[in-house]
Amino acid sequence: MPVYPRCGVRPVRGEGVYLYGEDGQQYLDFASGIAVNALGHGHPALTKAITEQAATLMHVSNLYGSPQGEHFAQRLVDHTFADTVFFTNSGAEAVECAIKTARRYHFANGNPERTDLITFDTAFHGRTLGTISATNQPKMRDGFEPLLPGFKYAQFNDLDGALALIDGNTAGFLVEPIQGEGGIRPASEEFLRGLRKACDEHGLLLVLDEVQAGYGRTGKFFAHELYGITPDIMAAAKGIGGGFPLGACLATAEAAKGMVFGTHGSTYGGNPLAMAAGEAVLDVILGDGFLDHVTQMGARLRSSLEQLIPNHDTLFDSVRGHGLMLGLKLKSDSRRFVAHCRDHHGLLLVAAGENVVRILPPLVIDESHIAECVEKLSEAARVYVPVADD
Repeated sequence: MPVYPRCGVRPVRGEGVYLYGEDGQQYLDFASGIAVNALGHGHPALTKAITEQAATLMHVSNLYGSPQGEHFAQRLVDHTFADTVFFTNSGAEAVECAIKTARRYHFANGNPERTDLITFDTAFHGRTLGTISATNQPKMRDGFEPLLPGFKYAQFNDLDGALALIDGNTAGFLVEPIQGEGGIRPASEEFLRGLRKACDEHGLLLVLDEVQAGYGRTGKFFAHELYGITPDIMAAAKGIGGGFPLGACLATAEAAKGMVFGTHGSTYGGNPLAMAAGEAVLDVILGDGFLDHVTQMGARLRSSLEQLIPNHDTLFDSVRGHGLMLGLKLKSDSRRFVAHCRDHHGLLLVAAGENVVRILPPLVIDESHIAECVEKLSEAARVYVPVADD
């Protein structure tokens, strides 16, 4: 179906932080498959794990015990707030599971009327009917009505506005600690801590969508660690599989109390091949010094971008984000500039809301890659001509 306006880049091979098109063109990949390729392309540990597992066992379904899934889930529990994990194939499925878990919690507590999740403007939670119902963006919703009931919408970072929506039907809040597609918009500390406090006071659940912000992207294992809070339920995906389709819904035992036999399932979720990929990525992410490296590279990339702005202040406005989840806000159309960088300078970036360019490199970049990115950005900005109606 022609639902993607595909560009002229047609990759056939990847190596480290570079992609190569079928014509041999080399691209510096600071998009990472939209924050998915956390270890870059062709990482030897990930490649080895997938190859060996594919030759051993790929799929058996969840009708049987899963030594691979149990081991990987235990490692995630050991390194997060969670007590339990459900494996999915994508971020949208992880968010769907999180929504169901939140509703089922209140059902199990004898409050079936508490079904509503308060969500936030410019949020992106996926493309299923459930996840597009959780956003108020017309571009996501138009033509797909009737959507699912059970969602209310507040302004992101407006704590008072969010709290004002709480009533007897509220189940909790669904929020991205850092909005990705919405324009690399970090939650304020006051906002996220205020939501946590409200949940504790009103018996609600804090559901975090860390599909893009999690798994080392910010320099922390998960972005909520930056705020000193923990969720009750959390959706993870993208970087968790390093490019292999994998997602997870993590929860405390209390929050997941309603998820009993028969309430949820997945044919492919948690298959042995996905678990092998997940284990290999986790080995690297939790390795000595890895998250410190992400923090250091993030700081250097941010500093380099900020130094670039005064030289092109008619085009660039500011830098936002954390770690290697950075946004360069433009004073004109970010999508057009992303295309310019891609087509004329071999630099792959991702456009986002509020005329922000998302900069999402593999977490394994070094200083030479940062220098190359900034050089390409500088040259792209030097010759770029915004159109009049940008």
